[in-house]
Amino acid sequence: MREDPAAPHRSQARGGPLQQGRPRDLILPARGLLFDNDGVLVDSDAAVTTSWSRWALEQDLDPAGVMAVVHGRRSADTVADLVPGERRVAATALIDRYELEDAQTVPAVAGAADLLASLPAAVWAVVTSGTPALATARLTAAGLPLPETMVTGPDVRAGKPDPECYRLGARALGLRPEDTVVLEDSPAGVASGRAAGARVLGIGERALGCGADVVVRDLTGLRWADGLLLVPAAAVLQPT
Repeated sequence: MREDPAAPHRSQARGGPLQQGRPRDLILPARGLLFDNDGVLVDSDAAVTTSWSRWALEQDLDPAGVMAVVHGRRSADTVADLVPGERRVAATALIDRYELEDAQTVPAVAGAADLLASLPAAVWAVVTSGTPALATARLTAAGLPLPETMVTGPDVRAGKPDPECYRLGARALGLRPEDTVVLEDSPAGVASGRAAGARVLGIGERALGCGADVVVRDLTGLRWADGLLLVPAAAVLQPT
């Protein structure tokens, strides 16, 4: 089936027909890249589990139930769903402290360092539900560069899955959301990017079945040049 280059949420395959049944690399038009942080650039799953499980037990909550609703959301939004109103401010401050304490254990996602090192500063931003301090601490611990442009949880009125954060990130790069690719790992983040009007590249198994245009294992082999993001076929978990 021939790809329609004008379609807003479809990838373009490089080269001619399939040769010997081998899948083709994918090319996504992307004048800018908007990266979620946790699960996309940094592998914070273990740290998140440690922090939130400790917090859940202290709040007399089931850690497994808490972990089911944490990923991709602002801590304050998660706390608001789980804790009575009079306790929310203190409970949010507590989980924010625990996450910051555990940030030093966070490694980079495979391929993140190489991809970021290849990008001009003006074409990428981090758009995260975390606080500025937490995002900075985790990127630093993972040995990744800090972006010139960062949108964090406190910058928006409504957190993911609301599209405000990705619209703001695109605007900060001087772009329209539809000219960007959002890289996300969580259902809330994928929904946020799509609602903003961007193409969405899902990262990791958590992004499967969430509506991303393409899902890849990690960032290994991804390359950007001249407004195009090359996605190697070997990395793809879920094609278009």
